[in-house]
Amino acid sequence: MDARIDFFGNAVSAKFSRYINSAGKVVSDSALPHATQELVKLRASQINGCGFCTDMHYKDAVHAGEDLVRLNLVAAWREATVFTDAERAALELTEQGTRIADAAGGVTDEAWAAASKHYDEDQLAALVSLIALINAYNRMNVIVRQPAGGYQPGQFG
Repeated sequence: MDARIDFFGNAVSAKFSRYINSAGKVVSDSALPHATQELVKLRASQINGCGFCTDMHYKDAVHAGEDLVRLNLVAAWREATVFTDAERAALELTEQGTRIADAAGGVTDEAWAAASKHYDEDQLAALVSLIALINAYNRMNVIVRQPAGGYQPGQFG
């Protein structure tokens, strides 16, 4: 499959990407644990069917030393016993924040309370920002049909 547009080569989309990449740096530099960040990006990408981002974040997590069993169980995190309570709360918030159209009430108070038990205000701000950001990346890549599989860790920075 070929991309519908060279999103990385187009002047408008390249400029837009630089801005959202800057927003991403704010999150990656935050106190939200890096492992949690990778799990969130991977799970949202799986839900959204973004092969490019699923491939990228799986490879980035492996490159950063994440356990392969945990990565392979992200899609079944509710049944898996390899995630901490904090990671489970982040994954629940990710799912609800990604599937907003599927839930009339949006993100539940229970999901927010669970996340609030494990993360301070700055970490929650980073988590919400990350969920919004990865959903934006997923939507861009799905719309333009960015092909999956060719990403190498460190390719974009």
